[in-house]
Order: sequence, then C-alpha cells, then structure tokens
Amino acid sequence: MTLVNSNVFSLEYLRTIVSQDIAAALSHFKTLKPVMQKYVYNDGVTKDLMCLSGTISTIFNDNTYNIPVSVWLEESYPQSCPIVYIDPTKEMMIIKQRFISSNGEVLLPYLEEWKQGECDLLGLLQVMAAMFGDCPPVCMKPLTEPEQALCWLQFHREYDIHYRPDGSSYLSVSKDNGKDNETNC
Repeated sequence: MTLVNSNVFSLEYLRTIVSQDIAAALSHFKTLKPVMQKYVYNDGVTKDLMCLSGTISTIFNDNTYNIPVSVWLEESYPQSCPIVYIDPTKEMMIIKQRFISSNGEVLLPYLEEWKQGECDLLGLLQVMAAMFGDCPPVCMKPLTEPEQALCWLQFHREYDIHYRPDGSSYLSVSKDNGKDNETNC
C-alpha cells in the first residue's frame, strides 16, 4: 500500500514540476501557447502530447525576429528532454546548420545533455533565443520565377514618349487592360 501511495505522490509531484516549468516558460515567452496535439514519431506512432507552440523572439543584426517553434513534452518529461522543431511559415525556409536538421529539428547540446533538476523549459528557450540570434534557423523563401516575372513586369513596363503639336511631351505606359496611362514629362 505504501508503494502505491509513493507512486501517486511521485506522479503528483512530477505533474506539479511540469506545470511550474510550463508556467515559468510561458511567463517569459508570452507568444508561446500550450496545446495538446498529436505528435507523429519517425516510426509512424502518434501520441497526444503537450506542445508549446508559437514564436521565440531573437535579435539578429540589431533587428528583432520571431522564430516559429514547437516544443513537445513527452510523458517522461522532465526526466527526458523536450522534442523541439522550427515551424517555418509557408513564406519561410529552414536553414540547415550545425544544430538544426534539414527537417527543422533542434539538436542543441542543451538537449543532448539534458539532466532533470539541472535543465528546464525556460533555460532551453533562453538558449534557443541566444543561439537563433547568432545563427537564425529560418529565412524568407526566394521569389519563384513567375513571381519574379510578375514583379519585373510591374516595374519594367513598355512605355513610349509622345510629342504634342505644341512641343510638350508625355510618357505613355501600357497597362494590362490595353489602355494607356499618361505622364507629362
């Protein structure tokens, strides 16, 4: 009977630690939101896990950037480290680097050396913010060729210079609708 009570105490104690950890992280990183979501492991197994989803602000070249992330907590947290991914928007692409895999997984030494009692969510997020300031994990996708062509057409339209009988001139710029716009020179 005592063993059952100590297991219940242990589970309750771990829940309290996890709740405090999440609360501390969210109080410093206010753009993260806790949600229960399905996590898909590499072997196809899915589990409902707690996820802190949102952005981490970081400063790079004196500008503030918001890096989209997902921080997944397995049932064994805080004994095991979180699983962390960069979640780029559709306009962004991941920059593969030493601590970021091509699929966006964050592989920091802080995670590899995770020790319960010494490591926590807030510390992890602070390390990530500092690292992202040194080496941003995302950038904006380059324009595709059709978008570049459209942009080129907007700024490089055909034009003609016309002269009036009084000697003044005007610039005629063709529009897509077939009508011309005039600008006096």
